[in-house]
Amino acid sequence: MSKRLFIFIAIAILASSCGKDRIDVDDSGKSYADGVGYLFDDEALPALTIAISEQEWNNLLAAYDKEPHNHDYFRCDAVTLQKGERTSTARDAGLRLRGQTSRRRPEGKNGQKHNPDNPKWHHVHFGLHFRKFSEDGQIAGIRRINLKYAKEDPTYIREHFCFDMLEKFGVWTSPKTSWCRLFIKVGDGNPAYFGVYLMSESIDRQYAKRRPEFGSPDGYLWKCGWGANLRDREDWRFHLDDNSPNTYAYELKEDSSAEFQKAAAQLKGFIKNLNTLKGSDFYNWIQSHCDVDLLLKMYAANVALGHWDDYWNDMNNFYLYFNSRDPENYKLYMLPYDYDNTLGTSHYCGVQSDSGRHDPYHWGLEECVLISKILEVTDFRERYTRYLQELSDNTNPYTGILPATARIRVWHQLISPYLENDTGEDMAIKDRPASWSNHQEYRVMEDGPNNWFRVKSASLESWTR
Repeated sequence: MSKRLFIFIAIAILASSCGKDRIDVDDSGKSYADGVGYLFDDEALPALTIAISEQEWNNLLAAYDKEPHNHDYFRCDAVTLQKGERTSTARDAGLRLRGQTSRRRPEGKNGQKHNPDNPKWHHVHFGLHFRKFSEDGQIAGIRRINLKYAKEDPTYIREHFCFDMLEKFGVWTSPKTSWCRLFIKVGDGNPAYFGVYLMSESIDRQYAKRRPEFGSPDGYLWKCGWGANLRDREDWRFHLDDNSPNTYAYELKEDSSAEFQKAAAQLKGFIKNLNTLKGSDFYNWIQSHCDVDLLLKMYAANVALGHWDDYWNDMNNFYLYFNSRDPENYKLYMLPYDYDNTLGTSHYCGVQSDSGRHDPYHWGLEECVLISKILEVTDFRERYTRYLQELSDNTNPYTGILPATARIRVWHQLISPYLENDTGEDMAIKDRPASWSNHQEYRVMEDGPNNWFRVKSASLESWTR
């Protein structure tokens, strides 16, 4: 058997075992056998149509004008997914804008209402909540999804490639993603085609329920933004998700404030132990309170993918999940999130200037102690090194150049005929990083000395041999 054929067979085996049979379970115990395997299917390109009244669309535009970073949902008449011969509809769903630096108006200029005769559409990120205004809303059993356009990713595949790779590599906490053709119908007008969007699984209570590996879906979930170094414990860093545009280092994802103090005390207790325990006390405690091996595997993958806009280097873009509400007895998981600035989209940030060649043992800031302190332990550092060495092999089925480019080529064939859209934006696939990347030479499809997978493979080999 040739090496290339072996690689492709290995990929097929891995793909067949990567969570395709996960189901969604609602609060009453009812399960939906199709679930994420049906909705997040990267071999299909379904049509997703959002129908919203002109009044509600104008309310969305006005809310953006008043506060661009609002978290308000607006009622949709219906959201319909057309996949093959099957049609699924959620009525009275909630639609909101998403994103931080990527936030903008989806139509026209500030102060303008919807123009039914000559609308000027813009690509924006959306969130859909099928149960915001309905008690039983769902599509294929899924209650929430996020919709992202290819902002500053001319390849259209970076985030999906990363989450797909994480899952194949055994990081089962990776959110599910796939693409759709997005249409938005405002009032009585014809649907506007917004082009190819990435659908992603929302990280919420249902996300935890779909993963029995957590042991329990009833723990505390925190969204972590800039400044979440897991070192400092001032009260102002911790906040309940209050639907405001304000951002915090640690934001608890709960529907009420009743559990906030208890959840904050648990997280602060973890941070205190993380920073004060030493020697065998630290070694024993961290293994009983954190899935260290999964964390090391995720971080080896992060380095191989060039994910610098993360916890370690930028104190940003991750979730924390405690699988129990007990203040002492729990397991903590770091959840991967926001992987569009990867695969050669590099930047001057933190300690980094070249995500392709940076030292994987000093990937980020020393003050981000969850990683830096773990890697001081010989056992953990050796495990991390083994994962890096596995990913440094340029024939590995995860980031090796042949299997990686083969997967990308299939995805490009799926989506490329549908990129032309009514916004007039992002209508071509180009093999290059974001325009602001400080290393414009990296490529993911074109082979040669600047191919991302070749550069990263050689770099990892040089650091770990």
